[in-house]
Amino acid sequence: MAESGSRRFRLIVFDWDGTLFDSTAIIARAIQSACDELGEPVPDDEAARYVIGMGLTDALRSAVPSLPVHRHAELATQYRKHYLALEDDIALFAGAEQMLDDLDAAGHLLAVATGKSRSGLDRVLTTSGLASRFSATRCGDEGFPKPHPDMLLHLMDRLGVHARDTLMIGDTTHDLELARNAGVAGLAVGYGAHAPQALVRLAPLAIVHSVAELRAWLASKG
Repeated sequence: MAESGSRRFRLIVFDWDGTLFDSTAIIARAIQSACDELGEPVPDDEAARYVIGMGLTDALRSAVPSLPVHRHAELATQYRKHYLALEDDIALFAGAEQMLDDLDAAGHLLAVATGKSRSGLDRVLTTSGLASRFSATRCGDEGFPKPHPDMLLHLMDRLGVHARDTLMIGDTTHDLELARNAGVAGLAVGYGAHAPQALVRLAPLAIVHSVAELRAWLASKG
C-alpha cells in the first residue's frame, strides 16, 4: 500500500451491494419473487439486476413499470420479506475486509454511499463487524437516491473533503453517474450487478474484475 503522504484520494466511497457485499443474485431473486407473488410480470435477470443501487422506490418502479403507484408499498413489503429470508446467506466478497484494513492503515477516509435503507445498512454493518470501519455512510432513504449527487455531496461536506480528493467505487452505472454528477472520480467493479460494457460507457478511471484487482489498483493508484 502506498504511504499516506503519496495517496491520490483522501476519501474513498464504496457502494455496498455488489461492490463489497456479495448480494447481487439474492437482491435480483427477491425482486423477482416479490413480482411473482403479486401476480406482476417478473423481470428477467438483467432487468432485476439493473435496478440494484437505486433507492427502493425507484428500483421497484423501474423493475415493474406497469404496477400502479398505490401498490408500490405492497411490492416493497414483499421484496423485503424475500430479501430478509436470505440475507443471512450473504457475505462480504473474499478479500474485502483486508482491503479496507489496508486503506484505513494508509490513512484514507472510508465511507459508504448505498441505495440500502438506513436500517438495512446498519444491520449488515453490525453483522459484518464493519460498523466502525467507515467514517460516514449515506443511504437511499436519507436524501435523494442515486444518481442524484446528494449522497456524495453530503459525505464530502460532513468529512471536509473536496471533490478532487474523492473517489467513488461501485458496480453499477448508477454509481458512476452519481460520481459524475458530484464531480468526483469514479472507479468501476465489473463483478457486480452491471456488465462491464455498460460501465465503460461512463468512462471510469478503470474497471476491475475482482476484489484482488481492486485492492491492487487502490494500492498503486489510490
